[in-house]
Amino acid sequence: MEWSKLLSNKRFGQEQYGASNDRARSDFQRDYDRLIFSSPFRRLQNKTQVFPLPGSVFVHNRLTHSLEVASVARSMANLFLNKVEDKNPALIKSVPLINEAGNIVAAAALAHDLGNPAFGHSGEAAISRYFTDGDGKAYQQEMNESQWHDLINFEGNANAIRILTHPLKGKGNDAYALTYSTLASIAKYPCASIAGKQKGLLHRKKYGFFQSEQESFLKIANELGMEREESEFLIYKRHPLVYLVEAADDICYSIIDLEDAHRLKILSYEEVRGFLLPFANSKTIEDRLKNDYEDDDAKIGLLRAKAINTLTTICAGLFYDEQEHLLSGTLNKSLTDLLPEPYISAWKAIEKISVERIYNFSSVIQKEVAGYKIMAGLLEEFVPALIHNNTHYYKKLVKLIPKQYHTDKEDIYSRTQSVLDFVSGMTDLYAVDLYRNIKGISFPSET
Repeated sequence: MEWSKLLSNKRFGQEQYGASNDRARSDFQRDYDRLIFSSPFRRLQNKTQVFPLPGSVFVHNRLTHSLEVASVARSMANLFLNKVEDKNPALIKSVPLINEAGNIVAAAALAHDLGNPAFGHSGEAAISRYFTDGDGKAYQQEMNESQWHDLINFEGNANAIRILTHPLKGKGNDAYALTYSTLASIAKYPCASIAGKQKGLLHRKKYGFFQSEQESFLKIANELGMEREESEFLIYKRHPLVYLVEAADDICYSIIDLEDAHRLKILSYEEVRGFLLPFANSKTIEDRLKNDYEDDDAKIGLLRAKAINTLTTICAGLFYDEQEHLLSGTLNKSLTDLLPEPYISAWKAIEKISVERIYNFSSVIQKEVAGYKIMAGLLEEFVPALIHNNTHYYKKLVKLIPKQYHTDKEDIYSRTQSVLDFVSGMTDLYAVDLYRNIKGISFPSET
């Protein structure tokens, strides 16, 4: 693959228009701004990151997480560009758009969680389970194998691409009209769901687009010269900038989940300090923690900042050093997997404690279990209602689905996806309230 093709400011759905003449904002900065002001991005404020939203104690939600990932991704790209300026300035002259790498990955980072349903990964699992073990299993014969795989392995990454490219009813035909390069940088797993049958490479653990968006993704991949793998299934090699977005995501959730765990008193100050200190890279850090700070939260904040800075710098260097493998599509590890010692051991220790003490904390498990029940309950009502719409009750339920999520298509796959567009877009709180109301657990108020 070649940087000259991988970087394009052509807009999806507005290909007939040329580049913007706006001197104040580049096309990729406009991507960032469009996402910041979009409804799906704002809804991330009330979508759980890891811990249930507790109210009085601040913990990160999907929106704050996405903003932090965007910040780290931009810094990482700019550090990479500094190396390019020093060691390979000819690349900048031959591919001027490479100077926009920071803006591209920042925009992609804002969008990387847009497709995640309420209740995080348990929401994804609940949607999948409705079709594998629930009432949704009855619709398998109405779909082809590829379409069915989309539903039994519902994937937030693919849903993000759908949100950004699929025109909603009454909302215009060009969706968000993001640039091709920004969209490609979101596609962490550039393959179809059915490609999961062929195991082996990093990006085949999940998938990047539904069957409904396959033609859209083909259009993006062909425009950017993304290389297709030899396979009976549709699989592409990653756009190189995906690695920066992925590394920024890994860094933010791994380090900041520790900070949140400390705020919620799941981990002690001494424990978190022990995990973060190996990344501090400062001879004076111990003295600063002892003499300049009294508040433990402030101490953790300093250590968190130092750790993120260290990891950002290392991953930017790895991204530059691995250019050959990135462009050939042969790097089948994430940048954080390539961390050198002593950092990789410290990184693995954080991964271990996160699984043992954070992700299996009682309130996290309770949220996941509740999420299963709520998401399954909503699908049990709305999927058959929109598919059949042949009883008084179903007709009333269909009226609760906003017009933008309706479809004129008659096939079961399209109608099911319309319900998933509606349900997966809900915030945690809205999903809980709607579930209670339609199940008769509570009665809707005037508001």
